[in-house]
Amino acid sequence: MSVSPGEIGRIDLIVAGSVAVDSGGARLGKGGGYSDLEFALARAVGVVDETTPIVTTVHELQVVDDTIPMTAHDVPLDVVVTPDRVIRTHRRRRKPAGIFWEALSDEQLAEMPALAKLARTRARPPRRRA
Repeated sequence: MSVSPGEIGRIDLIVAGSVAVDSGGARLGKGGGYSDLEFALARAVGVVDETTPIVTTVHELQVVDDTIPMTAHDVPLDVVVTPDRVIRTHRRRRKPAGIFWEALSDEQLAEMPALAKLARTRARPPRRRA
């Protein structure tokens, strides 16, 4: 049985996987941007918003002192939990308001059927090629 994103209902909390984080709310994932795309899709269908908390759990060694660069589509963390502490990030930027259609490739759309379905229902600019 398949459930469309709009049928999920309100999401109260998102736990994001992270490879490294900084105290300002930036994170590095495994690559590919799928966590950010999932948030953007959830935002586009109205099941998350600016106030939805984004949390990650990491080892203390994964909290870096350097600032991790972020792009406009990166979703900032609100809370980082390690075995030793809880960091409330006081993030520097807002969460993305939706999907950055122009940045998506055909391959990304093919790998996320819910995103591809939403793309077919909306007028959008041409995608970039991967």
